Amino acid sequence: MTEPSAFEVDMAMDKLKRHKSLGIDQIPAQVINAGARTIFSEIHKPINSVWNKEELPKDWKEWIIVPICKKGDAIDCSNIRGTLLSTKYKILSTIQLSKLTPYAEEINGGSSV
Repeated sequence: MTEPSAFEVDMAMDKLKRHKSLGIDQIPAQVINAGARTIFSEIHKPINSVWNKEELPKDWKEWIIVPICKKGDAIDCSNIRGTLLSTKYKILSTIQLSKLTPYAEEINGGSSV
């Protein structure tokens, strides 16, 4: 697969959810979206570097796990969420999902994943 294009990175940055808890990198989505043009290369370059090296930087592998109960019984594990990821990792994973979805749909006979 080809490395992420500028358009793919830009689209992934736009999909970041605002007003969410910060991950290990402490970069709020609002900052990335507000300064998208200014900091774009600071996002695009490391994403492509990771893509080509096929290895995540150490800080992208670190997650913060905070058990937060969704609605329902707090004892039921399916009602718990709370993994806080690096913002750059979120962008990379969004790009990976967009690149892999067509292949998954092809394998599943056209049904969405």
